[in-house]
Amino acid sequence: MASIKDIVFDSPHPASAARFWAQALDDYAIAPYDEEELARLRSLGVDDPEDDPTVLLVGADDRLPRIFFQRVPEEKRTKNRVHLDLSTTDAAAEVERLRALGATVQAERDDWITMQDPDGNAFCVMRS
Repeated sequence: MASIKDIVFDSPHPASAARFWAQALDDYAIAPYDEEELARLRSLGVDDPEDDPTVLLVGADDRLPRIFFQRVPEEKRTKNRVHLDLSTTDAAAEVERLRALGATVQAERDDWITMQDPDGNAFCVMRS
């Protein structure tokens, strides 16, 4: 049997996307840039973590899947075939919080609100 190791998002700017999702999700943070990681970046010709082509979010609990953001040159052109559904006790407040972080509302349904992150990736906020 397989298990999820990573969830990967394509992004034109991984550091910005990672910051959005680190703020959007409970129990996730951008992985620290220790000396080994900084050396890896320098070997790629990257001097500033802001220009990191692959940024990692890690969960506070090892059972949570890691979330990677990888730089891709092409723009998103079509609807996502997979997306995240977020759970919250107050959907209206959560939608407003996510909008303040840069997300946009795409549609409202009885049971969920469809949104897009700043890169245009769809996700839903589920109503309780």
